[in-house]
Amino acid sequence: MMQRLKNIQDKKIKKPDFSSKEGRGILAYLLQKEFEYILHIDKDAETPFFKSVKEDFVPRFTKRIIENPEKRIMIGICGESASGKTTICEHIKQSVDKYGLPVQIISTDNYFNDISDLIKQYGGFDKFLESGYDLDAPSNFMTDQLKEDLKMLAEGHDVMTPQYLINGTGVNIPKSLPAKSQKIIAVEGLAAMYDNVYDLFDIKIYIDIDRKEQEERFLVRAASRNQNRENALKQLKYIREASEKYILPHKHKWDIIVNGSVSIPYFEQIIEYLYGITNNFE
Repeated sequence: MMQRLKNIQDKKIKKPDFSSKEGRGILAYLLQKEFEYILHIDKDAETPFFKSVKEDFVPRFTKRIIENPEKRIMIGICGESASGKTTICEHIKQSVDKYGLPVQIISTDNYFNDISDLIKQYGGFDKFLESGYDLDAPSNFMTDQLKEDLKMLAEGHDVMTPQYLINGTGVNIPKSLPAKSQKIIAVEGLAAMYDNVYDLFDIKIYIDIDRKEQEERFLVRAASRNQNRENALKQLKYIREASEKYILPHKHKWDIIVNGSVSIPYFEQIIEYLYGITNNFE
């Protein structure tokens, strides 16, 4: 698979004038045909990356490139906890950074409401969760602020995002993290799928993962944060119940469903190939 992609990247075509609508139309056509090719050969991979792609996704996305080329490309990435959202975002960034096309990564987890007072009231984060508080409900995210920040980024303006601390205190620090309006903005996390945020994205990717691998990843991550196994399993149980309520019912809406178990080198090759075919001109 990787060698087949590399061979295609060696082709050269005459560069169209992207400042014209006709030139952008040529680029859009090229993107559409090459993406269809990737889907075709991905089916033969030992572990295919793409599980499903909506039929209208490619023509819809390429139409947007033609009609509004100045707007930043907004990518929404969602999935259950430990599905690989953050890992995929990091490798998107690493893959395109080396080509001089920086990506801004936004985690919607930073838009959790500050719940530090509630955690103190219950005597700790674990007891807080045991109280039955629905942490992942849409009302517990600052979705209006998230939507406003993403709209500003899409229009070319840098912003300062909040920062939610993952140390169990529930503290959220306003306007703490600088976010630049790069050409590509990748937004990962649960809140990306809520209605008043979801429609902002040009590309909507859902990362699927089987439950056994999810548990393994979750426990490794919990151990790295000095969380004991018993508490980690309790938290995983809560997270899966929240997924049944807030994530899985909306899985079908996403443009692309990908396999969170795919090898990172294979995923990076796909990203590099997509970049290569859009910049491989004489």
